[in-house]
Amino acid sequence: MSRFTGRKKTVSNVRNETGQGNFRTPPVKHSLIYQIRTNRKAFVVYMVLSVIVLAVLVRSAWNGLWESAFVCFLTMNLFLIPPFIERSFKIELPTALEVLAFVFVFCAMILGEIGCYYMKVPLWDSALHTVCGFMFAAFGFCLLDILNKNKYNKFDMSPFFMAFIAFCFAMTVGVMWEFIEFLIDTVMSKDMQKDFIIKNLYTVTLDKTNSNTVIAIENIESTVINYGDGNQWVIEGGYIDVGLRDTMKDLLVNFAGALVFSTIGFFYVKHRGKGIIASQFIPRSLSEPVFAGEYEKTACELDKNENNSVQNACELPQEQTKEPVEEEMQENGEESDGDRQLVSAVSSKSRRKSTKGQE
Repeated sequence: MSRFTGRKKTVSNVRNETGQGNFRTPPVKHSLIYQIRTNRKAFVVYMVLSVIVLAVLVRSAWNGLWESAFVCFLTMNLFLIPPFIERSFKIELPTALEVLAFVFVFCAMILGEIGCYYMKVPLWDSALHTVCGFMFAAFGFCLLDILNKNKYNKFDMSPFFMAFIAFCFAMTVGVMWEFIEFLIDTVMSKDMQKDFIIKNLYTVTLDKTNSNTVIAIENIESTVINYGDGNQWVIEGGYIDVGLRDTMKDLLVNFAGALVFSTIGFFYVKHRGKGIIASQFIPRSLSEPVFAGEYEKTACELDKNENNSVQNACELPQEQTKEPVEEEMQENGEESDGDRQLVSAVSSKSRRKSTKGQE
């Protein structure tokens, strides 16, 4: 059953919807909200989180916190990404993955940004980046699995190679996100790449001889920043590291999440259908690609029992193996060696045409 149309996708249904013989996948005209409703559990989670986000949006707008209101508006749009992916790429997201995506967006945007959980809860950012690597490794397996199932453009990939590509896909997404964080911090003067207080500093920048000698500054107790107007800012506890350690930490936990799911996916592909965990997170393709020629052949096979005219148009009579010239010569009893050769050549040509017509 199709989650998009609510009915079985047969060739007759496709013909009624498209009006032509080029079968791909039935057109989807439902809204994204309707798309979420096809999965009851995911829809319940979506509605609960949406009500909370709307409440936070109203409160933020009432108090004049327009940046928080914008975050809420952005969150509502991010909730629509899973159904958009399903509708655009003709795939089905498992319930566990779809719920995880909704919860991930809520924890990152509402709790993390507005609720300041990134600062209040230890390892909050690390947990989200780990889940991110886990999820995108699952999407990587989905893309490769669809390619492997395509019998017209088949990529014969081993389970190890599929796991490796899925892992690289998840890591690429993690690196791209760090680029976005750096760009926002640089252009908009934000602090998405969180800073750390460190006690030891090793650098060649302070080497006055320019001989690439590492200068070690250890056991830093405080750092004093002098402003141009004579004011000072004292950083207690050490020296401030601007974003580098946060970036590397995020990439490491993203690496861990991608590695875990790539390992799970490897055994899932190697023993197809036996991976309980992987099957709950790897999206599935809803339809196999069918070319126009195969559609017409399939349509004829479905309708030939219902309509004799369609049957006659789809296949040639089984007994039509002789040309009229051959039958006429047999009736008249006139058949020489040359005639037999001529009739044999005409019959062979007729058989080749019949074979091409059936194909």
